[in-house]
Amino acid sequence: MSRYDDEHGREAGRTFAALPPARGRVFAQSWWGRAWVEALEDAALEAAAVKSGRRLARAGAVGAVTVRPGRVTAVVRDPGGAAHRADVLLPRLSDEEWARFGDLAVEQAGHMAALLDRELPPHLVEDAAVAGIELLPGLGDLEPECDCGAWDHCGHTAALCHQVARLLDEDPFLLLLMRGRDRDAFLAELHVRGTAEPSGGPPRAAGVDAAEAWAAAEILPPLPELPALPPAPGAPPSLVTASPAVPGVDPAALEHLAGRTAVEAYRLLAAALRGGTTGGAGLTAAQDAVRLACGPAPAAVAERLATGSGRGRDGLVAAVRTWRDGGAAALTVLDEEWEVEGAVLARARAALDAAWEGDERPAFHRSGNRWTVQREGVQLRLGREGHWWPYRDEGGRWAPAGGADPDPATALASARLDTETPGR
Repeated sequence: MSRYDDEHGREAGRTFAALPPARGRVFAQSWWGRAWVEALEDAALEAAAVKSGRRLARAGAVGAVTVRPGRVTAVVRDPGGAAHRADVLLPRLSDEEWARFGDLAVEQAGHMAALLDRELPPHLVEDAAVAGIELLPGLGDLEPECDCGAWDHCGHTAALCHQVARLLDEDPFLLLLMRGRDRDAFLAELHVRGTAEPSGGPPRAAGVDAAEAWAAAEILPPLPELPALPPAPGAPPSLVTASPAVPGVDPAALEHLAGRTAVEAYRLLAAALRGGTTGGAGLTAAQDAVRLACGPAPAAVAERLATGSGRGRDGLVAAVRTWRDGGAAALTVLDEEWEVEGAVLARARAALDAAWEGDERPAFHRSGNRWTVQREGVQLRLGREGHWWPYRDEGGRWAPAGGADPDPATALASARLDTETPGR
């Protein structure tokens, strides 16, 4: 039996509904999704087939995708409406390779903990590759089959590969399924492996191994649930009418500071409860003045914040809009122009080339990290984190037009809006 064969039968697969069109986006946001697309690009003899497949996938021409051990399948429609069954085959890992992969997973408690929490840790995939166990496809791993008669990758199989990259962004455990193991079956094997007594080995040391303790967590009483997020930030007491007044303290400014502190605490709590990153640490005094100006403030307080930020009234208005789009990182993009060089510039150019097809790409004029479409009065600014920030010309001044996006086409679409987003 070939390693491409599905020895577990078709019932072992998972089927995913057709995804909506993906115009103006880069396929594959995750590193494993990008590796999948790169394997397609390396395998296809004709670059035109890859581009044709990307156009079909972006247009929503790929139907429901079925993922099985060793194979992914979907029906792909041509622009004219003709339907073709496309398959892409991937070699399955051998039992010996799965055994070694399981050993790697239980060797480190961090790997085991992440897997049992339904996460596929990137370092485990990298450690496995070092050990010769390839979960990600390599050169020649993606074998195409299509009823259109093409003997190499065609637009239909390339479209299927691009759609699979989107699925991998959402669920990297599909890599395990394509290589021959369902996620739940693999986790069950790890549980047995982590709790089994070693045969013929030395006696266990006193205590419990961390991986075993984590694997046995289901027998422990559950922790109480976290308290729910309050419906709104708390409001501080009024300090303007408080008496007696403290010499040297402006009650209105102090009340505003307390109110903004409550809002920031609410934001941090909301981020912690949903498992996000809190951010906001290490602000300069000028950046913190912008943060404080995001809420309604008395005229005297607003004037002090405009002065403290070093921006003046008009500059502070733009900075506040920018802060709401992305905090301190957005302010840096607003204020800083830097020269893009070397590998960073190469990646930026590749992202721009991938975001538009052929003559759809706008005519950009670049200055530093700023790409401007001069005839439209819109601009993209590349942040040091690699994301694109939209700007547009408002009365001769470049103004922020939305939050950052890893895809330049999506960011530029925000800049092209004729009216500002409500509430901005």
